[in-house]
Amino acid sequence: MGATADKIKGTANEAIGKAKQGIGEATGSEKLQGEGAVQEIKGKGQKALGDAKEAAKDAINKAANAANKNL
Repeated sequence: MGATADKIKGTANEAIGKAKQGIGEATGSEKLQGEGAVQEIKGKGQKALGDAKEAAKDAINKAANAANKNL
């Protein structure tokens, strides 16, 4: 999966997780609050993975460009 897809899925999971937590608080459901917290953390992890993939890709591209300039 690409960096953009990871970021999009991460953002969606964060939003859904926050919504679940809010609904869980409103209804007094600790289970739903817990599920929401886990899903929100999962989303943050996916976004971080997307950021890392993008940073690695940028670093590789910069190194390749620098190598091509030296040729």
